[in-house]
Amino acid sequence: MKSLLTETVHIETHLIPVLKTVSDPEIPVLSVLDLGVIREAVEENGIVHIKLTPTYSGCPAMDVIGDDLKKAFSEIGKKAEVELILSPAWSTDWISEEGLQKMEKYGIARPLSESNDKDVLLGDKKLVKCPQCGSTNTHLVSQFGSTACKALFKCDDCQEPFDYFKCLK
Repeated sequence: MKSLLTETVHIETHLIPVLKTVSDPEIPVLSVLDLGVIREAVEENGIVHIKLTPTYSGCPAMDVIGDDLKKAFSEIGKKAEVELILSPAWSTDWISEEGLQKMEKYGIARPLSESNDKDVLLGDKKLVKCPQCGSTNTHLVSQFGSTACKALFKCDDCQEPFDYFKCLK
């Protein structure tokens, strides 16, 4: 899993199965591990200490994720404490490859590179691939989709609207 390989992440192996059960409430097919928002998960003196980085400052899903993490660990008899970490800022690079694939199957186009992201959001380049039919014959409908971290696109071939997960670095 890509997000677990970065040097700033420390997750004790025995905690991974529980962390995999906690989903992002806005994209329920993604676990918090897929999304790369868990920066640390360690157990000390019977308490699981979790450091959680929001996808963006003020993300409303973080409170829900924090509560879901505490609940998941309480179900196996462990207490969890969750701390929000704002630095380093979350990046779409932290989404695992498995998470990107799940996102596409769910109907959300994966983030592009930072420069390509600007080209499609501020210009008129056709680089965003439709998750329904695979065409790049798509256009921006709105800078904001179902959440602030997504933009709304429409495919000009299959005519389906879809969210594009904006590149955040």
